[in-house]
Amino acid sequence: MDLHNAPTLDALSPKIDRLFDLAGWKIADIDRSWNRADGTPVFTIKGRYTSRGWTEWTQGFQYGCAILLFDATGEKSMLELGRSRTVERMAPHVSHIGVHDHGFNNVSTYGNLRRLMREGRIAGDEWQRRFYEMALKASGAVQAARWTPTHGGGGFVHSFNGPHSLFSDTIRSMRSLVLAWQLGHVLMGENDEPINLLHRSIAHGLSTAKYNIYYGEGRDIYDTPAEAGRVVHESIFNTTDGRYRCPSTQQGYSPFSTWTRGLAWILCGFAEQLEFLAAMRPDVSDMGITLDEVIGVYRRAAEATAQWYLRHSFTDGMVYWDAGAPGIPRDIVYEAGPSNPYNDHEPIDASAAAIAAQGFWRLGRLLDDETYDQAARVIASTLFSEPYLSTDREHQGLILHANYHCPRGWDYVPKGRRVPCGESCLWGDYHAMEIALLLKRAAGGGPHATFFDPPADLNSLQKTP
Repeated sequence: MDLHNAPTLDALSPKIDRLFDLAGWKIADIDRSWNRADGTPVFTIKGRYTSRGWTEWTQGFQYGCAILLFDATGEKSMLELGRSRTVERMAPHVSHIGVHDHGFNNVSTYGNLRRLMREGRIAGDEWQRRFYEMALKASGAVQAARWTPTHGGGGFVHSFNGPHSLFSDTIRSMRSLVLAWQLGHVLMGENDEPINLLHRSIAHGLSTAKYNIYYGEGRDIYDTPAEAGRVVHESIFNTTDGRYRCPSTQQGYSPFSTWTRGLAWILCGFAEQLEFLAAMRPDVSDMGITLDEVIGVYRRAAEATAQWYLRHSFTDGMVYWDAGAPGIPRDIVYEAGPSNPYNDHEPIDASAAAIAAQGFWRLGRLLDDETYDQAARVIASTLFSEPYLSTDREHQGLILHANYHCPRGWDYVPKGRRVPCGESCLWGDYHAMEIALLLKRAAGGGPHATFFDPPADLNSLQKTP
């Protein structure tokens, strides 16, 4: 990635405003045209959102986009849309026992609405606040109950794939556990045993950092210093004794290559958890580990993946869907120029870049590191410009050239093309809007947005050691 010409926040501001202007049209169009009988919109085909029966993990992004748009612009119709649809349609996601996606669905809706109330952006109605908080408490507990213990102590929230499966994606769902904990909630187990939601989230984070990230230390023959920071999509465990067995993947090319969206979830999720730990300094002494040791593990995970991304992205900050995909030229030099989403060998995944941008921004701000700050601005500038910004109001997507599931061939390949391109997905659109909101607030001197309740002055929080 070329950081030397990273745009300033002021230079990004017109692009951010344009993004939100386009988003308003698209959000309203999706809501107006979508048939609920088709499930939840997931990704576009020929510019129209369609569904794909796997799990219902994207509806929170659909309505969360409307809430973010109100946050950025003050457009009350978007607040009403996001709020009413959350109340009417999101309850099944709160009690969904079959997914690892509570942080996506419920923090993006109930959590954002509660945050806006906490910030004084919407009226502070007590019963409305309690409604959001009850949903968030229940969501965190339901997510934490999806638990697999590991050999020697610890454990993880397992994926929809089953109790043997630790996904990299799930680190960002730890927001649901942490927020429920901060609201004073516990998960009640057998014989009325209270289960600490914060401790369970930390145990999951420690397992993710240990098993799903490679640090160039020879865990296998591909774990070389040159590939330090690579991420496996999924780790497999023996559920009888909790022992780790092997790497795997659902959406990547192979267990020994890096599916870049999985890496982006790691980067973003750990950066967010680091913000929380540094700001709130919770007591974890009864876990047999100090808070600073947890922070050290989390920081190592976040920085290792951030550095990997910097080495494996084009000058404009974009990445292939998987760094080991077989069609990528063996002599590829990422520093040679910008990405080409219309190439004929492997798809670019703009949604991975949108998620990573937020991770870079949060990490750079927390660590006071200009490199990460610049990376976020480079990626944002690319996403908020053509050919990645969808300026056609007939196209329901906001960010183009996103990728969903390459191995299964779910992504649309336009006529005359060899690989998918030109389409969008809800998580890409949502995370592009989320990083745009963070940058807009920073440019205007506004408060930094967090999923948790920060101290009065978040800008003075203790930096990570």
